[in-house]
Amino acid sequence: MTTDKNLILRLEKLARLQLSDTEREEIGGDLDKILAMVDKLQEIDTENVEPLTYINEEVNVLRADAIKNQTDRAAALRNAPDTDGTYFKVPKVIER
Repeated sequence: MTTDKNLILRLEKLARLQLSDTEREEIGGDLDKILAMVDKLQEIDTENVEPLTYINEEVNVLRADAIKNQTDRAAALRNAPDTDGTYFKVPKVIER
């Protein structure tokens, strides 16, 4: 794939950029270098290489969730500045 003026203009529009002619030329050169690097990667023989799913073979050791040190409602609301008996009451912070 080669970059041309139409491709640069299309990418500029998609990225919502406004580039000068000099910047377009620079980006065109950069894109050519990137595409050359990708073409170089295509030359590598990966026929017998398995896809890499994870970088390492470590497995997460997860524990089951368990409720501990649960406070009853009355104790939780005891030191609250304002409650309705069931919930904490807090000042309104979002206006409609």
